[in-house]
Amino acid sequence: MTLRRGLYPIVDLDTLSQRDISPLRFAEAVLTARPPLLQLRAKRQAPREVLSLLGELQPLCERAGTLLFANDRPDLALLAGTSGVHVGQDDVPLRDVRRLPGSLRVGVSTHDHEQLAAALDEKPDYAAFGPIFATRSKQGAEPALGLSALGRAAELAHAAQVPLVAIGGLTLEEAAELGRLGVIAAVISDLLAGGDAPSAIAERANAWQRALG
Repeated sequence: MTLRRGLYPIVDLDTLSQRDISPLRFAEAVLTARPPLLQLRAKRQAPREVLSLLGELQPLCERAGTLLFANDRPDLALLAGTSGVHVGQDDVPLRDVRRLPGSLRVGVSTHDHEQLAAALDEKPDYAAFGPIFATRSKQGAEPALGLSALGRAAELAHAAQVPLVAIGGLTLEEAAELGRLGVIAAVISDLLAGGDAPSAIAERANAWQRALG
């Protein structure tokens, strides 16, 4: 099944903890927009805690018709019964994830056109490209690539018939252009730009989904 384009909220525990926002409340709010995908990013938490949170997020995503992806950990994704896993350049390779039992969807991070081309050859369920702009949500992030590079990436992904996810410093002001390029938009900080209240987060998420078309 081809992934539909739209918003890809990332439940980033580091970002949310800095603002004392419950990850479940955040997820409930953004899921009112019924995004195609949602990812849990938990870089510092113990596996037991991550597994528990994935288990709590899964039924919320199912009710919204949203695919839940775990970050980095295909083992926890399988145990929690999520739809997929997102892996970076230094994580378990896509080909090895696909050797695991089950049918996990796999998204792959790329940071330049060469990495993107290599990823597209392996036909992931989506390829992520970025950061498009400077981001404070990820320590040690790669240099910003810009919208021009994203446009070329979108052409490559379209030719390969692989959905492209743009990530890194995206704001609602760019959403219409991202929609024109036909990409999925992974967003963290900008979903909090309207405030920390669940109603404000939900409003922002729905504005993103509408703008992306």
